[in-house]
Amino acid sequence: MGNLLLARLLSAALVVVGVVCLVFFLIHLVPGDPVEVMLGESARPADREALRAALGLNQPLATQLMHYFSGLLRLDLGESLHSQRPIVDILAERLPATIELATLSLLLAVAIALPLGVLAALHKDRGWDVGAMSFSLLGVSIPNFWMGPLLILVFSLWLGWTPVSGRDASGGFILPTITLGTALAAILARMVRSSLLEVLTEDYIRTARAKGLSMHAVVWRHALPNAWLPVVTMLGLQLGALLGGAVITETVFSWPGIGSLLVESIQKRDYPVVQACVLVISLIYVLVNTLTDLVYAWVDPRIRLG
Repeated sequence: MGNLLLARLLSAALVVVGVVCLVFFLIHLVPGDPVEVMLGESARPADREALRAALGLNQPLATQLMHYFSGLLRLDLGESLHSQRPIVDILAERLPATIELATLSLLLAVAIALPLGVLAALHKDRGWDVGAMSFSLLGVSIPNFWMGPLLILVFSLWLGWTPVSGRDASGGFILPTITLGTALAAILARMVRSSLLEVLTEDYIRTARAKGLSMHAVVWRHALPNAWLPVVTMLGLQLGALLGGAVITETVFSWPGIGSLLVESIQKRDYPVVQACVLVISLIYVLVNTLTDLVYAWVDPRIRLG
């Protein structure tokens, strides 16, 4: 188990370093100059060059990358080019909102997917199964940037049940949570169904039924615990996608999280903040996937032996 943990941590560190380097070079290739955004098009060339030198943007990209990595080793993410505030403070303000939205969406997804997948497996090729898989198909097919405005149009503008956007308003979390949670629920429901259908054909399930156990006891005591492995794997992979989807959802609903901060920083060409946001998202993504691998190995001894 120790060798597996070390291997996972080394691969995770390599992935994070690669993501940081890739984002660093890509953000510098995006058209637009942060100095021009800050000073405006009417600024004098001398003022632009002075500000560019003060921000260190006149240095070669390799030098800027080395300075950035040296700051990361000191746990220093730098300062925002626009607000001149420490990026750590900005992230500390925005990260709780993203964690709140992701947690609520995950709970909603599990609450929908688990009973829906079980019912679909127990009533294969019947009404419950068709309805559950139709829901899954819709959930996977509808993108967040279309689902969000549609929910706003129906529940906020037409019915007036929920606020249009924002986190401070009462019930402001409902529509963003539904937007993110239903997409994840659709994927998980299909996985629960397929995994449970495979387990229900095993000999020990027939033996449990022959002993007189009710179908409820067979499913929840015997079948589901053995069907969890692929579901746990899918759940870990989709948590990273949940953060990626949060970028769009937070922008649509003006949710003050990391995703909306990332979009705002890209528009302002605020390189350090963009890099910090991507670093945080990639770290969470890699951490969740690493923990998923370890949980998988803990649940299934065959992984450790392999």
